[in-house]
Amino acid sequence: MYRKPKWSREGLNWPNRQSSRFIQVGDQKWHLQTIGQGPPILLLHGTGSSCHSWAGIAPMLAAHYTLIMPDLPGHGFTQTPPESGQSLPGMARLLRDLLTTLDLEPTIVIGHSAGAAIAAEMTMAGYIHPQAIIAINGAFQPFKGLAALLFPVAAHVLGLNPITIYAVAEGAKDRRRIEKLMRSTGSVIPEDMLERYRDLFTAPGHVAGLLGMMANWDLAPLVRRMAGLQTPLYLLSGSKDAAVTPASALVVCQSVAQAHFINLPGLGHLAHEEDPQAVVAAIMAVLSPSPT
Repeated sequence: MYRKPKWSREGLNWPNRQSSRFIQVGDQKWHLQTIGQGPPILLLHGTGSSCHSWAGIAPMLAAHYTLIMPDLPGHGFTQTPPESGQSLPGMARLLRDLLTTLDLEPTIVIGHSAGAAIAAEMTMAGYIHPQAIIAINGAFQPFKGLAALLFPVAAHVLGLNPITIYAVAEGAKDRRRIEKLMRSTGSVIPEDMLERYRDLFTAPGHVAGLLGMMANWDLAPLVRRMAGLQTPLYLLSGSKDAAVTPASALVVCQSVAQAHFINLPGLGHLAHEEDPQAVVAAIMAVLSPSPT
């Protein structure tokens, strides 16, 4: 058993800590944050991150919506599930069970990177029926994203090798490595966000969780079905994203009739952390379009 981030230690400085709670759903223990009032929006972070990723945009969206922000299985303070729960369909099912327990039906889903793929999987499986999916640099092509930049060797080759896991966690103690990793995505994020990633990556349990997700990730079945997606899909794409390029978003637009491309000029993969105001403006333009 690898050490996960501790709520009594790393969690002391967690953004929106007062909105956090832990909930048991069957065998799965979740950490999630709920903030705001209004129609419910489910926010799904990307691989290697946690709900802290939404800290910049949450206060602005919470003025109009109720935000449900879980740590994905194996990430942050959420328990790591068995291998069957670390795949794309497995995570979708676990999130379905969480929403059922919470008695929530999100009207909108916002997903970053791999979180956008989970949103699409949940929708196409009939687990949720959102009015729209908003993908921030959504990873719908063969898996890249933040974690792939950290692990240039395929995760299924690395496996859950304890030496690899502990080596990554030890290396993350060097703040310069975390800063270099984040910059490699094309984004420059605030100092406090860098520290939260450092908190995560120095915990071997978090590293094991994201490696397990990568090892079990297969987008091919979802991609084959994406053309049948009936829910509007808004692809917010950072022009400087080095992990999920704008070109990959345009490929999705060509194959999914309900997809719409929205450029985020000058922003990288972590656009919502880099410039929360610009991303919220793009989101609100989708949710509350100006009359024409």
